[in-house]
Amino acid sequence: MFHYQTERTSDVHYYLSILNSELSFFWACPPFLIIIKSPISRKHGKKEPIPDLDKKHAFLAESATTLAKKILQKELKSEDLVRAVIERIKEVNPILNAIAVDRYETAIAEAKEVDEKIASGLTDEEAHKKPFLGVPFTTKESQAIKGMPLTVGLWSRRNEVASEDSEAIVRMKEAGAIVLAATNLPELLIWQETRNNVYGMTNNPHHTGRSPGGSSGAEAALTASYATAISLCSDIGGSTRMPAFYCGMFGHHPTPGTTNLRGVFFRKGDETDKDTMFALGFISKHVEDLAPLTKIVAGDKAPMLKLDREVDIKELINRDYYIDNCKEKFEIQRLELIERRGKIFRKFRKKIGKVITKIGKDVTNADNAPQPYHHEGFKHMYALWKYWMTQEPDTKALFTNNNGEPNALAELGKKLIGQSNHCLFSISRLLEDTFLPKPDAQWAEKLTKEFKEDLFGKLGDNGVLLLPSAPQVAPFHYSCLLRPFNFAYFAVVNALKCPATQVPLGADSEGLPLGIQVLAAPYNDALCLSVAKYLEKEFGGPVMACKIKQ
Repeated sequence: MFHYQTERTSDVHYYLSILNSELSFFWACPPFLIIIKSPISRKHGKKEPIPDLDKKHAFLAESATTLAKKILQKELKSEDLVRAVIERIKEVNPILNAIAVDRYETAIAEAKEVDEKIASGLTDEEAHKKPFLGVPFTTKESQAIKGMPLTVGLWSRRNEVASEDSEAIVRMKEAGAIVLAATNLPELLIWQETRNNVYGMTNNPHHTGRSPGGSSGAEAALTASYATAISLCSDIGGSTRMPAFYCGMFGHHPTPGTTNLRGVFFRKGDETDKDTMFALGFISKHVEDLAPLTKIVAGDKAPMLKLDREVDIKELINRDYYIDNCKEKFEIQRLELIERRGKIFRKFRKKIGKVITKIGKDVTNADNAPQPYHHEGFKHMYALWKYWMTQEPDTKALFTNNNGEPNALAELGKKLIGQSNHCLFSISRLLEDTFLPKPDAQWAEKLTKEFKEDLFGKLGDNGVLLLPSAPQVAPFHYSCLLRPFNFAYFAVVNALKCPATQVPLGADSEGLPLGIQVLAAPYNDALCLSVAKYLEKEFGGPVMACKIKQ
């Protein structure tokens, strides 16, 4: 069952009250005009192209699953793969600024050990337990890696080092994967750009004057540049799916409560789907990597996600397909995105119509005309997410690295005179949390419950909702400060605590990626990935930022 939510719904009064409150700081004070308006008006710097991938390293375009098989079958050495990724990173990172800290020499040594182990012979059991043996991976610096920095983008934590591996790192290593580097992230993780005062700002590989998204923007930028084989991410408000969208990649956010969070942004790892909307995920050039990688970080909870379920896409399509014209509201947006998305979905509907016709149902018949899905919850996406964020562990003390309560007004004053060690977006969020009203708990919980019951009741275990990713393509650097709620279509998935896969759908006339989210009821991750696989074939797959030299 396909539903497509297109009506741009927003609680306008609630959004405007917050927006006006935050932007009043900007417009009322000349220094803020200098801080914000100046970089935005300069078109955010020139576009610097990503160099094409050398033909000798063309295997970097293959899936991690394929690379692992080649290593196991002695068609490719782990050392050669690791060295190729390192060489590619060194080629593109001066343009992207995606790497926070590396462990290249150690990774090469570990790759050599893998090659020696394979040369001496692996048992079938050993091979089965290590499905990604010898394949290198990168991950956000918020994922604890023993002996490596754990700043989460905070200047006050610039000397902090992780004392042990996170559970996800442990599981990835047990699966045979090799940690190559930790990547950049936004200060305190939650923002639509990947920028902080420790490591600087990461650029979008499709246009270096634009954001790659956050908080896994560096991971998406590397993936879109053939500069990482596996990209381990996390998502509490779109942090996996947003960068995947802005950089033209696939990104899967699993059902929350199934991926162990110990050691990720100081989580303990005992969270359930009732405790959190945070989940680990992956960004990839290939849909086929997402299920096996998700199984690794889900561990003994992987069966709950039914990732091995066989999904007949024709039967899924045969039930219903909901679509409507785009009626985006409120956010600043590009008309071309709306027009192009409309064309994409008309094309998509036509392709599905052909499939349905083959099995006896003609969607062009007026009696079978699809109806769009609507619910009041889509009018309050940001407000619902904001409420459920108050139920997550409080991270406000991290603002000072646990050295007292942060003072929002004091930090604002410091920023005005250039003395704050924090990014403007972090101060803005602190001001919002300190001074602006929080959503009413009873209202938020009641609406969320009704929203889930209605949507998941309609979807059941055999339906998906096609949901817009954002009202704009990758935004220019700093411009997110003027439209801070444009991530709400990602955030609502977190508030609903359900799985969703970001799927690329080609590029616009400027070469910037377009895409859509595929959402399913909790524990129906296989449906999201099956539809993503179908769309991968129909719409050309990832939107890479460069070519492979011929």
